[in-house]
Amino acid sequence: MNLGGNDLKKLWFVLTAVVLGSALSSWAQSTDEEGLALSKVQFSGLVDTYVSKSFQNPATGTVAGRAFDTDINTFMLNMAKLEIEHAADPIGFRLDLGFGRGFEIFNGLEPGGDALQYIPQAYVSFSPKSWKGLQIDLGKFYTSAGAEPTESHLNWNYSRSRIYAFGPYFHMGMRVAKPFNDHFSAGFQLVNGWDSVRDVNNGKTIGLTSAVEYEKASWYMTYYGGPENEGTSKGWRNFYDTVLKVGTDKAQAYVNFDYGRFKPIDDMGQLYTQEIYAVAVAGRFHAGGNFYVSPRYGWYDDRDGWAFGDKNKLQDFTLTAEYRHPKGLVSMVEYRRDWATNPFFARGNDPAELPSSKSADTLTVGVMVVLNAATFGK
Repeated sequence: MNLGGNDLKKLWFVLTAVVLGSALSSWAQSTDEEGLALSKVQFSGLVDTYVSKSFQNPATGTVAGRAFDTDINTFMLNMAKLEIEHAADPIGFRLDLGFGRGFEIFNGLEPGGDALQYIPQAYVSFSPKSWKGLQIDLGKFYTSAGAEPTESHLNWNYSRSRIYAFGPYFHMGMRVAKPFNDHFSAGFQLVNGWDSVRDVNNGKTIGLTSAVEYEKASWYMTYYGGPENEGTSKGWRNFYDTVLKVGTDKAQAYVNFDYGRFKPIDDMGQLYTQEIYAVAVAGRFHAGGNFYVSPRYGWYDDRDGWAFGDKNKLQDFTLTAEYRHPKGLVSMVEYRRDWATNPFFARGNDPAELPSSKSADTLTVGVMVVLNAATFGK
């Protein structure tokens, strides 16, 4: 596939017009649907805090290569979040308001002071009943790639794998998803690249998703591809992610694999190739009562400096003990060790730009309170 910026722009408008036109036409022809109603709006909330100890004690106060738990030797508000949602029946919406260090990092490419940095998700939805399960979302939404959700309490470990940290966080555009039977669903997306609401050029990124789900095994695949060099439609970025998950309520495991290939432009205006390969393997075991134990191993090969700026291979091992109270309290105690082929982490008084250590060890305690739609306000 080799679509230029103008071709993708035309495709964007054509697909949007066709899908939205068909959906609105189908909805307009239906007379038994109630539409939007205040009584259908649901509220949920989250407060996520942590404290982390680094055994390398870097003067920078941060540990490199992490997603949200970057600040160490300090107490930190990771996330405070309010979710407002109306299910698509046939019209709906989702608005998330997010604050804290985690969402500063999540929206790190948005302009400073822009209100968009406090909105991790905001989209409108259409789900015509005559199309049986099809849903169309327009706006800003979380990425479909990866095994780990954005919020800490939805994960098996408190920290995210490096696959999450250096993959897409969110997209701005349109996504369409439809289940075809009880076990298979697929989707299509047309978005402004990733991790920035405003596009960097006039090209568009295409997203393809699929899910095969059974009671004890699920397989997910996601692809994003498009021209993503700033100010030009030359040079494509391709990203493939797949997750295989198996298990029961007592024991679960997943394998997450990523491959990325990007063609940036050098100082001479020439395209060159960067590639990454990454794997994360994790398990979660019910230890009895409300307690769980979750080990995870990650391997990330940045062979051309796409993610880290310089060629390097990083690995990590994480062990998390979790207590999950049914009323919404979640606490995690986590030990994590990261190590690299070349110096990557700061130690002691190392300057931030001159790391000297090939390893980093942290001990983190995360405490979260979750209010869902059923308990909010009670």
